[in-house]
Amino acid sequence: MATQAQSSSQNGMIAAESKLEANANPAAKPSFPEGGVRAWSVVFGASIALGCAFGYLSAFGNYEAYYSEHQLAQKTASEIAWIGSIQIFLQYITSLISGSLFDLHGAKILLILGSISFVFSIMMTSLCRKYYQAILAQGILGGLSTGFIFTPSLAAIGHYFQKKRGLAMGICAAGSSLGGLLFPIALKHALYSRRLGFGWGVRVVGFVVLGLLAIACTLVRERLPPRKGRFFLLRAFLQPSYSFLVAAVFLSFWGMWVPCFFIVSFAIQKKHMGGNLAFYTLSIVNAGSLLGRIIPGFLADVCVYAANSIMLLGWIRITTAAGLIAWAAVFGFVSGAIISLYPVSIAQLAPRPQEIGTYMGQASAVVSVAGLTGTPIAGALIRSYGYEAAALFAGLSMVVCTCLAAVSRGFYAGKLLAKV
Repeated sequence: MATQAQSSSQNGMIAAESKLEANANPAAKPSFPEGGVRAWSVVFGASIALGCAFGYLSAFGNYEAYYSEHQLAQKTASEIAWIGSIQIFLQYITSLISGSLFDLHGAKILLILGSISFVFSIMMTSLCRKYYQAILAQGILGGLSTGFIFTPSLAAIGHYFQKKRGLAMGICAAGSSLGGLLFPIALKHALYSRRLGFGWGVRVVGFVVLGLLAIACTLVRERLPPRKGRFFLLRAFLQPSYSFLVAAVFLSFWGMWVPCFFIVSFAIQKKHMGGNLAFYTLSIVNAGSLLGRIIPGFLADVCVYAANSIMLLGWIRITTAAGLIAWAAVFGFVSGAIISLYPVSIAQLAPRPQEIGTYMGQASAVVSVAGLTGTPIAGALIRSYGYEAAALFAGLSMVVCTCLAAVSRGFYAGKLLAKV
């Protein structure tokens, strides 16, 4: 009897909480402009923001190669990779907070704080000469900063688009790819410039980022009133489609970032090409990613994950410069599709647009662990067994990811190859 009474009391409390949340968050579905000057200006501003945050992070392969030859030459590839991995981890784990803050308070203050601290991070990186300094300035501060830029920028788009959300987020994600195309080239010339040197080369990049983020902060804004209620929405993980999708993206990040961190050093150490051309392979990856983040919005996400599995498993079989360039372009296309499809899929699972930021932030928090651990694991495998082992690790991670994504789509749409 006592147990029944306790259960009844708990059920009553849950019902009361649900009723309170429902009253605080009216169920009326909002309308979406699906276009217009303001809506597309938000997409443009968010594209710039992601181009700076995500694009700069995508260029870490250049830092990896430079550090290994200069101030961190005594460190292993795995140790240097921790700098970028910490940055990825903190960018996504911070989204757990910034996503909910966006839903509750809007984008403006988050973007301003994130932009200021990100530029400061780049300026401090220009002064780094020791390993711990790079960890603090580039890894920790850089990751925390971009976490306040990344999720609010993407989530704001969900306030303006529903039917065209995939296209709008794809265009926004293409901005990060464009940044990933340009930043490696800029950093390559800046880091090895005899006139600028490492310090001023990185600072020049920082000033460019400052100007671009000022534009982004002006353009990106929310449209809908903030939601009320709890800071986190942990009930999302009770949705099988959400949980399996988050697990799939986790494994995709284990696989996807390995070439981004090690393709330059792979090209140089395997003597496929000279150092100058090798530095451009990362830009080639991001050039392919530019198209990959727009076009595959019309394709099934499971197919995209499967294509990534094939590319990663085939990476190590490349033996010529021409083959590596072609592989980099195709891999950029299929990996870019992951960056485009994953936030669209997460947003689609959120019951209301005012919950998109929280849903994205919670997913990003889980994915952050993959960003932290994936590339150091690959670096350790390279040191002990060679690049073949790292490619196998990345490829098999993506194979399991494909299976989990198929299960997620099965729960959501009742068939495995449902379109996003």
